[in-house]
Amino acid sequence: MSAEKLSFEDFQPGRRFALGPKPVAAGEIIEFASEFDPQPMHLDEAAGRASILGGLAASGWHTSSMFMRMMADSYVLHSLCEGAPGVDLMEWRKPVLAGDTLSGHSTVLEARPMRSRPGMGIVKFRHEVENQRGELVCVSENSVMFGMRSRPADIDKPGDISMSPEASA
Repeated sequence: MSAEKLSFEDFQPGRRFALGPKPVAAGEIIEFASEFDPQPMHLDEAAGRASILGGLAASGWHTSSMFMRMMADSYVLHSLCEGAPGVDLMEWRKPVLAGDTLSGHSTVLEARPMRSRPGMGIVKFRHEVENQRGELVCVSENSVMFGMRSRPADIDKPGDISMSPEASA
């Protein structure tokens, strides 16, 4: 990737960005769960095996966090990203178990300039994350705001920022 950051214009419908790979270790599952989701199946291998999850399993919130890191490493940190107004869909389809390796892709579904924020556009993505067996473990859809390559001179003036895609698009 060049030193130039990705801008709104680079996110054309159909473009895909690879995610991962991200190995998932037992220690990180337990560490995350200890702080944020201390349910037995996320803290103890035996409890995980006894549950419907079949082993020491990452919390869905941990899965989402690992997905976010893969997204950040793939393109967000290399772009003019201005944040996201929310998440439209987040589904955890299969458990992520200790020893799994996650990978996947983000696909641009649509992109449009924001009328209320000259110099910015909003891009809607669909994200799919799989384990090493090709099983879909997580599906998500959300919109992200990106700066445009050529930004109007008044873009740096203070003003209200609406985080609702309906209100700002």
